[in-house]
Amino acid sequence: MNLFPDLNGKHILVTGAASGIGLAIAQRLVQAGAHVIAGVRKSQDAERLRRDEGFEPLLLDVGDLASVGSALNDLRPLDGLVNCAGIASLEGCLELDPAEFDRVMAVNARGAALVAKHVAKAMVAVGRRGAIVNVSSQAALIALDSHLSYCASKAALDAITRVMALELGPLGIRVNSVNPTVTLTPMAVAAWSDPAKRDPALAAIPLGRFAEPVEVADPVLFLLSDAAAMITGVSLPVDGGYTCR
Repeated sequence: MNLFPDLNGKHILVTGAASGIGLAIAQRLVQAGAHVIAGVRKSQDAERLRRDEGFEPLLLDVGDLASVGSALNDLRPLDGLVNCAGIASLEGCLELDPAEFDRVMAVNARGAALVAKHVAKAMVAVGRRGAIVNVSSQAALIALDSHLSYCASKAALDAITRVMALELGPLGIRVNSVNPTVTLTPMAVAAWSDPAKRDPALAAIPLGRFAEPVEVADPVLFLLSDAAAMITGVSLPVDGGYTCR
């Protein structure tokens, strides 16, 4: 039995597709029948994904205005977008570095908004209905120590999601976000290996564990699919119940 949403023949751009959650989403999309355009910053990642995964690579640094313009100004109409590119800078409010704050906001908020603008304009130009999913975070919904710029950027991304849902809904384009908890990418496994750090975080999650990348990818596929045809403007926690406290 095929348990994937039917995305057969859909053309979907995934930013941040080189690794982690973005790669899991792109792989899951291929399993669901979609053609994946993989947005990556490095040429070596582009070639690896073309060779090993069969994705169509697109060199794209969402934090760089020139890169966004050159990659997307002549973008062909797509059926969907997953904004997954993101960065973090861990510092408290008393140590806040303005340059780091701007860097995080440029990628996580401004970059996602601009990529979505280009994708949506190409859809609207040909009257194509579609869906956009922004990969946000539980950090948009609650406060985390030493995550000021990251929390602010993801809260901004959720606000961008709602505004775009309001404006693009009449044009047939749905916009939603998913808000995962700590997700066990290789980088996160290393970052959360210390029990002194890991155990209190796990204790705050009612389901008692962190998420696997595929457990974030599958809700994204649902929101891209016609099974979610009446869902737009939501921020969906994928957090094991962390934010219900």
